[in-house]
Amino acid sequence: MKKFSVKTIVAIGIGAALFFVLGRFVAIPSPVPNTSISVQYGLLAFLSVVYGPIAGALVGFIGHTLIDFSYGWGVWWSWVIASAVFGLLMGLGAKLLKMNETEMGKKGLIKFNIVQLVCHVICWGAVAPVLDILIYNEPLDKLFAQGLVAGVSNAVTTAIVGSLLCVAYAATKTKAGSLTKE
Repeated sequence: MKKFSVKTIVAIGIGAALFFVLGRFVAIPSPVPNTSISVQYGLLAFLSVVYGPIAGALVGFIGHTLIDFSYGWGVWWSWVIASAVFGLLMGLGAKLLKMNETEMGKKGLIKFNIVQLVCHVICWGAVAPVLDILIYNEPLDKLFAQGLVAGVSNAVTTAIVGSLLCVAYAATKTKAGSLTKE
């Protein structure tokens, strides 16, 4: 089993805390009940790509659990699990992106956004609604309306916030050959 570095453990803790703060206090209500436009998924996508699938899953799981718990209605496990799956899938998708090895140019941003879009479709179009049916016996029309709004809004906010974080992170990386004498 691969051990987490101290850096990864700290990233999980800080990431979960930031996920909570963004999801609880920066969420924008949507017209669909119990669904909001959330900016925290851009952060989750970025952290998953940088620190890997397990770290991403833990940030999504812990952060979303804290959000639900803070509202007082109880933890909505289907969506908590969907957030964890999103972090996991984005971390697995990082192998395609190779963010720690290459520069984040247009091609990298396109790959990042294709991966995050596919992950959102899986999580909000399948994982959350199916678990809502299995766990809570929720009505289908409500579930797919919530999933559609969450999926589209999360994909858009991830495209903006996640892309900005990836570009900023890539700018901090030393470029190949930048330290050679001319």
